[in-house]
Parts: sequence; structure tokens; C-alpha cells
Amino acid sequence: MPKIAIDAMGGDHAPAIVIDGALLAAQDLGVEIILVGQKNVVEQELNKHRGASKFDIIDASQIVPMHESPSVALRKKDSSIKVGFEMMKRGQVDAVVSAGNSGAMMALGMFVMGTLSQVARPAILVVVPSRGKGTVIVDAGANVDCKPHNLVQFAFMGAIYAERILDVAKPRVGVLSNGEEEGKGNELTRAVSERLSAASLNFIGYVEGRDIFNGKVDVVVCDGFTGNIALKTMEGVASFASEVLKEAFQKNLSSRMGYLFSRNSLAEAYRRLDYAEYGGAPLIGLDGVGIIAHGGSSPLAIKNAIRAARDAVNQDMNRHIADALSAADGLAGDKKEGLPRKLWQRFKSKIESLGEKDEASAETDRLRGSGE
Repeated sequence: MPKIAIDAMGGDHAPAIVIDGALLAAQDLGVEIILVGQKNVVEQELNKHRGASKFDIIDASQIVPMHESPSVALRKKDSSIKVGFEMMKRGQVDAVVSAGNSGAMMALGMFVMGTLSQVARPAILVVVPSRGKGTVIVDAGANVDCKPHNLVQFAFMGAIYAERILDVAKPRVGVLSNGEEEGKGNELTRAVSERLSAASLNFIGYVEGRDIFNGKVDVVVCDGFTGNIALKTMEGVASFASEVLKEAFQKNLSSRMGYLFSRNSLAEAYRRLDYAEYGGAPLIGLDGVGIIAHGGSSPLAIKNAIRAARDAVNQDMNRHIADALSAADGLAGDKKEGLPRKLWQRFKSKIESLGEKDEASAETDRLRGSGE
């Protein structure tokens, strides 16, 4: 049974909504849930639920607010996000789920866990509704500036996710561009297209934004800047369409009657379009399983984010990614002794030393104030 650490303090409506979602998951998903956060606050919320499942609670004194920068979050030694990742590093849990600060999740995941040795950069992977089983978009916001090598790795990771989690045989992979023709795109997309054409993936070439929904492609590859804009645009369009439909059905008596006759079909349509049905966004390429849920998640969305974590663990996603990248010529290389790894270790040491200085300064101020 997978053990999953849940950031009880993460999200717009934490801890209440997070705990509601964790309770749903405990009932239906066959997972062991450990709540991480300010213990007294979490216990007070749990006490509101009669007959609630007994969860282990790991105390973490600090919260990472949604607006806080990753650099500040990295300096917090006892945040609920960091404690969760440290538990995974020690082998106490198999995955970490948070509806909190996505930038902090990425930074702390990298800081504590690092990446798979075959992966140059992790990415945020999202699944959006489509005429098929859903379309994978990667990267959805982690890497604003990318090199062709990064996007090629994203393509392999996205294809493995679509195959293992969405059960898509031979996922069709496309590069997001401003047109389908070979002459479209920019220097980055042309270089990526050339490399993917020679890869072992089922690469179909350039795709446009509309193809995300029409069932033409299963995995859409792009840099994080483009992917995040696409994702936020989809969210805006969905919200706008919902408001337009509500206004239309409330316009007069006949439209209200029409709604009564069609509400079951509309409910099914809304369900297919609801982000909550697709769970959270995996930090793909991380040396562990980290899932980012939407900040405004409902209990159902939290439950499905936990489901996404469970599925990634059960399907042994990281092993499949490592094997695929190792088998692909020129796509993988052990970074452990290389320059990027050394620079990363120096960066970690710098952050850790800053945290020690902060604690020392706080202790000095305390002693001065007490006259000791």
C-alpha cells in the first residue's frame, strides 16, 4: 500500500479542504495517508469529522504562503512541504502531494530529492480534457527557457506517462507551434522537431493549440513559458464558457425549462471539463513522486491528486523514465560527477548556510533582548 504525505497546510482553503479530500482518498483509493502540518491545527480540523479515519500527523511548524518566492521557501527548515520531501528522502513515504505554492514545490523537490540521473530538468506535467483519454502537456510552467535537449526529454517522459497512467498505446507526440507546416515555429521548435523525427517515439510533427482538445495528439511538448500560457488560457476559456451558459439558462422561463430537461447531460459535460477529475500535476523527472494540486482544489481534486500519486508509485514511473532515457541515444548521462551536479551541491550548501545564519541571528537578537 503506497504511503503518501499530504501537505495539510497547502492551498487556498487549507487545512479543511485538504483533510476532506484526504478522507475521501482514504475511503476509496487504498493508500496510507500521512498529514504534514501544524499538528494542533490539523487535529482541530480532524476532530470536526466524526468517525474520521485515523491519520498519522507529522508536525511542521512553518507554512509556505502561496505568494512566497521559492528562494524564501528554500530557507525555511520546517515547512510542511520540505518536511514531506525529507520524509520521502528517508524512505518513510512514497510520494508527496501539495495544493500549495507550486514554485516552492518544484524548488524544494529539487533541493531535497534532486532529479533522476538521466534527467537534465524536471517539468510540470498536466493532463487536460480532450476527445480521447486526455492530453498530456509538458512542460506546463517549470522551465521558462529550454534547450532542444530538454524538450526531447519532456517528450519521452510525457509519452511514458500517457502510456502507463492514461493507458494510451503508442502515444502520439507533437510539438506545440504556431502552425502545422514544417516551416513554422522558431529555432527551438525546429531543432526539437528534427531530433524527435529521428527518435523512437510516435512523433507526428507540429500541432496547434486547438489540437490539444480534438483527439489528434496525446502528448504536447513545449517550453514552460508557452505551456503555462496555454494552460491559463484554457482555464480562462472554461470559466468564461461556464458563465455564458449560466446566463443563457437564466434568461427567461423557456431557457430555465430547457435547463431542467438538459441538466443531466450538462452535468456530464461539466464533469469531463472539470480539472478536479484529472488530479494533480506530477513533477516529472524528479527523483521521487511529487504532485502539485490546484491551489483552489475541491475535496474531489485533492482526492484525485492523491490518486495520481498512487498511480505513479504503483506504475513505477521513475524506473520506466530512467530506462527509456538510458536506452535513447544521446538523451541520458549520469550527472552525479559532472559540472551541473557540482554547481547544484554548491547552491544547496549556500542555501543551507543562509538558513544557519538566520537562526544564529535570531538567537543573538533573543539573547540581547533578554539581557543574557
